Amino acid sequence: MHRFLFSLAVVFSQCLITLAADPAKPEPTEWKAGVASAKITPEKPLRMAGYAGRKEPAEGTEQDLFAKALAVEDAAGNRAVFLTLDLIGVIEQLRADVTSQVQEQYQLPPQSLLMNASHTHCGPAYGREDAKEYYDDLVVTLVKTVGTALEKMQPARLSWSAARCSVAMNRRTPTATGYRNHPNPDGRVDHQVPVLRVDDTNGKLNAVMFGYACHNTTMGFRKWLGDYAGFAQEYFEKDHPGVTALFMMGCGGDQNPYPRSELHYAHKHGRSLATSIEAALEVNQRTPLHQRVLHGPLKTAYGTVELEYLPEKKRDPWNYPVQVIQFGNDLTLVALGTEVVIDYSLRIKQELFDPEGPAIWVAGYSNVYSGYIPSKRVLLEGGYEASRPYKPDVEERIIGKVLELDQGLKTQETK
Repeated sequence: MHRFLFSLAVVFSQCLITLAADPAKPEPTEWKAGVASAKITPEKPLRMAGYAGRKEPAEGTEQDLFAKALAVEDAAGNRAVFLTLDLIGVIEQLRADVTSQVQEQYQLPPQSLLMNASHTHCGPAYGREDAKEYYDDLVVTLVKTVGTALEKMQPARLSWSAARCSVAMNRRTPTATGYRNHPNPDGRVDHQVPVLRVDDTNGKLNAVMFGYACHNTTMGFRKWLGDYAGFAQEYFEKDHPGVTALFMMGCGGDQNPYPRSELHYAHKHGRSLATSIEAALEVNQRTPLHQRVLHGPLKTAYGTVELEYLPEKKRDPWNYPVQVIQFGNDLTLVALGTEVVIDYSLRIKQELFDPEGPAIWVAGYSNVYSGYIPSKRVLLEGGYEASRPYKPDVEERIIGKVLELDQGLKTQETK
């Protein structure tokens, strides 16, 4: 009997040793993700976008410009791609050309492709006739970058958290003669730095997509440069070899980085923003209180709303794009077109807030580029950002479309 019990104990202990020695299998994940990056720095002299006073072409490269893509897919096969660009904006023709080819080659519908520009003023004026060769190559590169990100998708874990950065300052200062473009420390700002984290199934960091609402205009010289956003990505990637960092411009139409006009400030602003990403990841790692592990389903919606000008201006209305992407009940990303002022970010976060609902991320400079979009407040105050004579209901029309798309996705049946 003693011999039997001893043998049984030996067998049991060997089983425990075997179980302990077996490496733990990664837990199944509901996401796949892939990233890709490509240089889009012009190889030939071209005119520069932004700051209309510069009539001569760029004189060289201070920092390469990039297009980067993050592709995600949920357990049901729903996909979305975030394409970030070191460009002044996404002109209508560029989005049309890229989305049509991406849909044809990779079966990704236009509503599932978000194109966001960093709004660097040290990038090419790529819509000009003398930039046609560059433009044609750019379209090929962007389509290929999206395809590469889709092809590289692997099981992944997605999470969201945020930190803060104080690089931006409101630039609308009231004076006796109206609002002028000048730093206003008392003006409205949104200093949040939202961060989407992508890990592999073993918890290794693969990519981060982060946002900030501030003009990417520390510099205005005649060299190619990603500006502070470019340096933020560069610093983070150097600190995390093998990780891809993507920048998503927020509603920075009336926000500037200060101080400005010297290259070392662009470096400093970039380092400050990169440090904020680190802070967000620290929050993500240490406590569940301020992070969200993202779950599906992944839903996307894209629509337009007609914006009208004052009747005396005799200008045709135009269709303004709004895009909403939902990660289950954990994160809602709203992408607004062209140069929206900070009021839109602050209001949309308030309108969509639900203590039991998703985190809200608002991006600007997405999917179209056509000058400033003022809020009702900015229209009434006047000034540089109110130069386009929209009707006073411009803000309500845009917010209404956001709410419509968001509610439509919430009630949409999932496959």
